Amino acid sequence: MKYLILDVLEETASRLPHKTAFADPCTALTFSQLVQRARAVGSELATRVHPRSVIGFYMDKSTAAIAGFLGAVYAGCAYAQLNLRHPAMRIRAILQTLETSVVVTDSAHAKALEETGFDGEILLIESLMEAPVQDDLLLRVRRGMIDADPLYVNFTSGSTGTPKGVVVCHRNVMDFIPCFTELFAITEQDTLANQAPFDFDVSVKDIYSGLFTGATVQIVPTAYFTQPTKLMDFLCDRQVTVMVWAVSALCFLTTMNALAYRTPTTLRAILFSGEVMPVKHLHKLQTYLPNVQYVNLYGPTEITCNCTYYIVDREFAENEALPIGIPFPNERIVLLGEGDREVTQPGEMGELCVSGTSVALGYYRDGARTALSFVQNPLNTAYREPLYRTGDLVRLNERGEMVYVSRKDFQIKHMGHRIELGEIETQLSAVPGVERALCVYLHEKGKILAFTTGPADKHAITTALRETLPDYMIPNLFMQVEEMPLNKNGKIDRNALLERYNHRKEVRHG
Repeated sequence: MKYLILDVLEETASRLPHKTAFADPCTALTFSQLVQRARAVGSELATRVHPRSVIGFYMDKSTAAIAGFLGAVYAGCAYAQLNLRHPAMRIRAILQTLETSVVVTDSAHAKALEETGFDGEILLIESLMEAPVQDDLLLRVRRGMIDADPLYVNFTSGSTGTPKGVVVCHRNVMDFIPCFTELFAITEQDTLANQAPFDFDVSVKDIYSGLFTGATVQIVPTAYFTQPTKLMDFLCDRQVTVMVWAVSALCFLTTMNALAYRTPTTLRAILFSGEVMPVKHLHKLQTYLPNVQYVNLYGPTEITCNCTYYIVDREFAENEALPIGIPFPNERIVLLGEGDREVTQPGEMGELCVSGTSVALGYYRDGARTALSFVQNPLNTAYREPLYRTGDLVRLNERGEMVYVSRKDFQIKHMGHRIELGEIETQLSAVPGVERALCVYLHEKGKILAFTTGPADKHAITTALRETLPDYMIPNLFMQVEEMPLNKNGKIDRNALLERYNHRKEVRHG
């Protein structure tokens, strides 16, 4: 019986030993090479750390990083990817939370890691992959592992400014990925293009779909997402068949007209998540890739990647919102309204909550925040049923489909009305000449501020919005930006936009 990720890895390697498992522009690893290098890394790490510790990784996404992650797992540990682009203060905060004594890096980034102030042991991946394999040691470690052991810790932004480390165990991934790959027919014949950074859980679907099925994962360098021709050449030359990407990355393709340069004819499926997909951008993708299957995925890191999916099966107007679909197998969704009453009727809105095996273990060394979000299902008083409260507001449309509306945090009271900023953003994105849009509420001024990209000006936007929104929902202030800044998870960075707005005010009044 397979119950650990390592069981799946080894079964795939025995079945497809010489097939490429992971590749980047410079290197490639077959499944047998991946197992060998991971066992070497694990052998060395197991002599230095205790089982169920978390080992930090400070390096670019690469085939070596994958071998390092799995090496940490062979050592009975979990891994946590540290983002190279984060400031030293955030890196230190994450390492302090992990209380790790070891961080793995490569020779290119060792000095930068030292400069963050980390005072533990720094190990080079190049040396670890060449270490002798200690079979007896690895066997002893393996015998002590269970499927509830942590597999990885992904850090997300916390409302208090302190990063939250989401702990995902073997069981979580072993439950989700088989369903994911079966639903979207991912097999060893596929080639996935990994877009997401390894500290963003979109990448989990790439990494483990490859391990489970024998598909090849092509790791797209982050730099290519500022070089559209290089990006399209990579996708075409590597004959990519499946893209599991963040919405912002797909909007980069459409905004830069990258598909007009070159279209990947081998592509059969595009699965997107992370933010609301503007229908305008979906239409552009469909124009160039009409025969591709498009899937809207929804779900936070805390439920192991995604909990719902919607296969796009009909035409949508540009001012419509795509449904987030139905639950994945073995996941239960409940919508809770005020007073934790269950929401079941079309037009009603509630907080989306999830139960099932894929719900993560909680936040690492953070019992208080874990207790706030991972709770007993209030609809079940008969037995223990852990439930994750996402903080996302969802409405049932007239078809009974769930449609994402906004974060609970983004619900405002304006001019006596309760307003979801996400609803305004959907209508803004449909305005001709608006490429992307985001709204924030300036509580001290009592005004809605809209940020937009694209040539449309304030007059054109407000004229168009009056046809779809009541006056009290039309933004009071507008700011055009050349492009939307993105946070570490590839989502639009609200704080960075607000800083730009405040800076412009200071310049004007200076």
